[in-house]
Amino acid sequence: MIVGLTGGIGCGKSTVARFFAELGITVVDADQVARDVVSPGTDALKSIKQHFGSQVIKEDQSLNRPQLRQLIFDNHDDKTWLENLLHPIIRKQMLTELDESKSIYSILEAPLLFENHLEAYCAKTVLVDVPVDLQIQRATQRDNADASTIQTIVDAQLPRSAKLEKADYVIDNSGDYNNAKMQVMRLDQILRLLAATEDFT
Repeated sequence: MIVGLTGGIGCGKSTVARFFAELGITVVDADQVARDVVSPGTDALKSIKQHFGSQVIKEDQSLNRPQLRQLIFDNHDDKTWLENLLHPIIRKQMLTELDESKSIYSILEAPLLFENHLEAYCAKTVLVDVPVDLQIQRATQRDNADASTIQTIVDAQLPRSAKLEKADYVIDNSGDYNNAKMQVMRLDQILRLLAATEDFT
């Protein structure tokens, strides 16, 4: 059984994912997979270099992400080309890792779970939720960024109301660390029972 875990910037999604991992649940992080598939020596990185030139490759042969982001920011065709290259590779790798999981259920951690329609692979979805003003405050402190930059990222994601409507379960992370952990432990019991009693093959 695959459970999708999502939440906007500054909601504490990674912390919640870590709580699940501490309970012995396999967590596949979509962001980490996205980094792995373009690591030095991969076919995807070679294709990116061929398309954009060596300006997007750092001296250590890794991908120069800020440079690539800059290039595709104003160029819709290049952005589409990159998405068409990477999205299928990322999905295939994520599904392979989930398939190899040995835990009773697995977590697919993805900030853009609903935006990229990854919930199609999930039996259930979990949203880590905080009010938008708290989200901006936490992300500003964590990333040392200004509030307007964080607000732009929030605006680019699916609205909070739409995520709340789509999610099967919600973890309210507006309280403290222990409060969130207790919610994860309770939800873990529900998900274990569900995984044991229903057929998700």
